[in-house]
Amino acid sequence: MKREKEIKEFVRDRYAEIASQGSSCCPSCACPTDLFGQAKTMGYSGQELGSVPEAAVMGLGCGNPTALAELKEGEIVLDLGSGGGLDAFLAARRVGESGQVIGVDITEEMVERARRNASRYGYGNVEFRVGEIENLPLDDDSVDVIISNCVINLSPDKLATFKEAFRVLKAGGRILISDLVTEGELPEDVRRSFEAWAACIAGALEKQEYVDTIRRAGFRDVSVVAQHSYAEPGMDDRLPEKITSVQVKAYK
Repeated sequence: MKREKEIKEFVRDRYAEIASQGSSCCPSCACPTDLFGQAKTMGYSGQELGSVPEAAVMGLGCGNPTALAELKEGEIVLDLGSGGGLDAFLAARRVGESGQVIGVDITEEMVERARRNASRYGYGNVEFRVGEIENLPLDDDSVDVIISNCVINLSPDKLATFKEAFRVLKAGGRILISDLVTEGELPEDVRRSFEAWAACIAGALEKQEYVDTIRRAGFRDVSVVAQHSYAEPGMDDRLPEKITSVQVKAYK
């Protein structure tokens, strides 16, 4: 429990720093000079990036969950670990004025950044809340769709996170999660590194274990709908062949 608390505090502090800097520049990776170019490598189109506030594009994530979530007009969407609001704002356009998007993030500075973006650009169907993804500030059976982008790997207790997702999702609802998983064992020094935790590496589960954890939380029809190798500038030379970006869909 002590280590889990230390991991959460380190991750929270790291992303508070990122929120103030406006990018994912960190000791474990090379500082991005082209955040829009970096976002395109994750699967975002130029049209998508041009439709959201520039300050929401921060070089974070490992995929584009809204692209495969099949969002519909009027749906209520929850974004786990919403950061500066990029995916929430893309989702807001898809669900329209009759829909709603709720972003939850553990970092107050990120939530404030996202709220400023929403207010400045008139996103009336989006709200952002401070909260832990293992203990969501939402009612039971209250959302239609859950999306998340490279955030659940930051949680020391992924089963609790998916159980919370299951709790707040309506019957028949779905999740579309972009995340990092491992193919084989990571080096022990990487597993123990707080920096590697904050960089979404040390907390990554083996791919089959990740899928099995979602099933254990109660979800059905769990499938990996897309995947690709993952590497970033400055990554430890031992890691590129061991890290995979996946997009997983499942239903309640």
